[in-house]
Amino acid sequence: MNIFYEGQVLWAHIDANQHMRHSAYADFAAQARLTLLESLGLKPADLFELNIGPVLFREELFYLREVGINDHIKVSCELTKSRKDGSRWSIRHELFRGDGIKAAIINVDGAWIDMTKRRLTVLPEELSRLFLTTPRSADYVEEANKA
Repeated sequence: MNIFYEGQVLWAHIDANQHMRHSAYADFAAQARLTLLESLGLKPADLFELNIGPVLFREELFYLREVGINDHIKVSCELTKSRKDGSRWSIRHELFRGDGIKAAIINVDGAWIDMTKRRLTVLPEELSRLFLTTPRSADYVEEANKA
């Protein structure tokens, strides 16, 4: 399992129904992706210096079990789809409770954006090679680059 975030569920993550609020799942997945990028050598400071950042087109959450306050969670990341140059990609996250039960699946589709031009871009070749070392799912699909 490719765990990229572990942490405690805080009071701020809880909703009026006494379980983790919907947006906290997305927040934990985002933190796991950031940790994933850093582990690959794609440091946020380096990306910011290039005026490049990740951008999401779609985020889909499947809630499987409740998560409560003070629970210890783990979040995995796996690349499920990518263009050959890494310019567009999909990542699946699985969020596990402290007892090991899978509590959610979060799927995201994204790309890289030039933050100055506000247009989609491709990572420089070396950074793209690093990104493409992301752990891949068993059902990973590689797509052709689009012109």
